[in-house]
Amino acid sequence: MTNDVKADLKKEFGKVGVLFGGRSAEREVSLMSGKGVLAALQARGIDAHPFDPAERSLAELAAEKFDRVFIALHGIFGEDGSLQGALEQLGIPYTGPGVMASSIAMDKIMTKRICLSNDVPTPAFVSLDAANTSTERLQDVAKDFGLPLMLKAPHEGSTIGIARVETEAGLREGFDLCAKYDSVILAEQFVKGRELTVPVIGRGREARALPIVEIRAPQGNYDYEHKYFSDETEYLCPAPLDDALTKRIQTLAVNAFNAIGCTGWSRVDFMLRESDNEPFLLEINTSPGMTSHSLVPMSARVAGTDYEDLCVEILRLATLGLKQSGKQSVKGN
Repeated sequence: MTNDVKADLKKEFGKVGVLFGGRSAEREVSLMSGKGVLAALQARGIDAHPFDPAERSLAELAAEKFDRVFIALHGIFGEDGSLQGALEQLGIPYTGPGVMASSIAMDKIMTKRICLSNDVPTPAFVSLDAANTSTERLQDVAKDFGLPLMLKAPHEGSTIGIARVETEAGLREGFDLCAKYDSVILAEQFVKGRELTVPVIGRGREARALPIVEIRAPQGNYDYEHKYFSDETEYLCPAPLDDALTKRIQTLAVNAFNAIGCTGWSRVDFMLRESDNEPFLLEINTSPGMTSHSLVPMSARVAGTDYEDLCVEILRLATLGLKQSGKQSVKGN
């Protein structure tokens, strides 16, 4: 990249803050994502600076006078709409979905309800009170949905607060594990099959799905270690699917993205049922990982976009206000 191009990018974006770290259970992953994004933007000549909301206040964020920010935070206090609301108040355009969509996507239960109402299939589920659910109630749910049964803390990510329960004897232990992370537990019917994820970039009618990634973890155990640190997990991109099924899943991903009002970028996770190749939405990630093991950069590379270009494209989509309607602020592009 020439110095002239770098100068143009610096002028286009002004002073940029990269927000990473934060106070959620996903802090470690966010630190890795943010450092990668920061280095990529700086390599393109952009005047980018790190900012960790766990170590600095909103007053300091305002004092920095950023022209826009790249949100590389994961989990609560970064991906749940609260930070997005603060940035709206401060008048700082930001990457990713707005307040409402971020809040909805952070809640797996609400995401499933909205997607179902928009004809995007998702596994059968029930919401349980983390403090007042008896073992007998868990046993009833297991009888209704069958075993294995998935139990999830619906406001966490990065496979934190998730238990796959194989036997009735393990119900209580799995439930109590998830209850450490949330006041509500999502009990979800297990779908045996292939794990797929679809990055979506853009807004409204211009939103587009990138190549599908298939995840093959050892023994199907795509946990925190296998997601971020292990070299044993296998990723296939583009996923080995026929053209019709690929198009169907990508269409469902874009429909889900738009159903909850996402803009900018997100990643939509599916299970493809083994018995009949039916796709089922699991969740939508509105601030996906950007680490060396992350799936959005992997998919973008297959589509011909390298990591640095991807970061620039996402940053260019930063907006402020009325994001769900696809409108942009004066400071946005």
